[in-house]
Amino acid sequence: MIIDDQYYDLIIVGTGAGGGTLAYKLAPTGKKILILERGDYMPLEEQNRTNVDVFKRDRYHAPEQWYDNAGEPFCPQMNYAVGGNTKIYGAALLRLREGDFERVEHEKGVSPEWCLKYSDFEPYYTEAEALYKVHGQTGSDPTEAPHSTEYPFPAVVQPAQIEGIFHALTEQGLHPSPIPLGLTRQADDPTNDAEVSGVALALQYPNVTLKTGAKVVCLHTNSSSKVVKAVEAQINGQSFLFLADIVVLACGAVNSAALLLRSASDLQPKGLANSSDQVGRNLMKGLMTAVVQLSKTPNSGTFQKTVCINDFYWGDIDFHYPMGHIQNIGGLLTDVIFAEAPPMLSVLAKLLPGFGLKQLATRSIGWWIQTEDLPDPNNRVRVEGDKLYIDYTQNNTQAHDRLIYRWIDLLKTVEKSLDGFQRGVMHPRGEVPIQVMANQCGTCRFGDDPATSVLDRNCRTHDVDNLYVVDGSFFPSNASVSPALTIIANALRVGDHLIERLK
Repeated sequence: MIIDDQYYDLIIVGTGAGGGTLAYKLAPTGKKILILERGDYMPLEEQNRTNVDVFKRDRYHAPEQWYDNAGEPFCPQMNYAVGGNTKIYGAALLRLREGDFERVEHEKGVSPEWCLKYSDFEPYYTEAEALYKVHGQTGSDPTEAPHSTEYPFPAVVQPAQIEGIFHALTEQGLHPSPIPLGLTRQADDPTNDAEVSGVALALQYPNVTLKTGAKVVCLHTNSSSKVVKAVEAQINGQSFLFLADIVVLACGAVNSAALLLRSASDLQPKGLANSSDQVGRNLMKGLMTAVVQLSKTPNSGTFQKTVCINDFYWGDIDFHYPMGHIQNIGGLLTDVIFAEAPPMLSVLAKLLPGFGLKQLATRSIGWWIQTEDLPDPNNRVRVEGDKLYIDYTQNNTQAHDRLIYRWIDLLKTVEKSLDGFQRGVMHPRGEVPIQVMANQCGTCRFGDDPATSVLDRNCRTHDVDNLYVVDGSFFPSNASVSPALTIIANALRVGDHLIERLK
């Protein structure tokens, strides 16, 4: 094993929404910072997904196997690269609703109250939206919480194929709204991400070092297991030890939990920072279903997602429990997650030649239906030897099903007044499978009670003084919108705490 001859003030493991953003926040301190990323830089042509190749299932999957709760192996849709999963996400950056931070009753369970509230996150949401150049419009979504400032950029103009649906929904008494998007405003690379707005900005400072191809495999502590002394990583087949005063994990909710479990010792046999036995538990990833409209008129297949509907977020007249969030997919030839859901195109991808598949995709409009899943300690990340298990069973499914049927009924209604749609046709739909980990969260929940949480309010582990986690692991409950902006905002919040600690 090689011991690195440098000593760092802080090591960040991972470069996604949490790690990349935190690196940006801390870089101006002048402190010596090391960023470890198991992947490499992602070529631009891999990021710009504009053809039928998006439906090749192995293109955006990690080169490793995980196991489901039946013991069956699968390759997760994970992106190990500088920028993490933000390199392949849809750039929808929505704030959680105010009520998402409170205790919420669902038909089959409860979303627990957070130890911090929307008001604690609001200034960091504003900072995050400025950093990631979010394009949006306040005042159009009745469920959106108050903003202290407007979005930094105006909302993206609705493409022609969506504009008619947008107005037809409004005529039905709904409140379709422009979806907030993080965009670079660069023609060759339009989607903003944690490499562009995080890592690249941090590396402008000479005190920040990035090592790619560095897979962290273990955290080593002192004799009391109260302080992390070294981070072990494999680089080009060799083991290295990196030393630092503070260590921050940002590997994603699954991999951060797995790393803590794999860092077990005689003093902490259940895993590092796991005296509560909560590490890896309460894994949430959201319920997501793709619904497809078949159109008689073609579109490019590459247009941006632009609209969301939250009228049913907290329920409906016939169902007084939260239901969820709806957004358009955008062009079907650009959405990586959609390629995993089997409503129509991903099934036919194996049967149709590229030309036929493109013809079908460009005569379709897709929608995402999203509902939060509830924390369940039996939904968990588990490690046995070298194997990583995802024990996950869906819950809150009735609310999700109701939202799907409600939306399909609305589509049938508005299609009657719109040209270009065949009336009375099916609306193919399909759920994303377990391998899609786009919205993973909850495996190291934060809270004030060390007996029921892994992290404190500042996302420092209760058990280990110099160890933090700043990815989606900290969520005590999920929401029906993407966690990405909240992960970014939280990294900025924790960054302020670390700046004070590093003084």
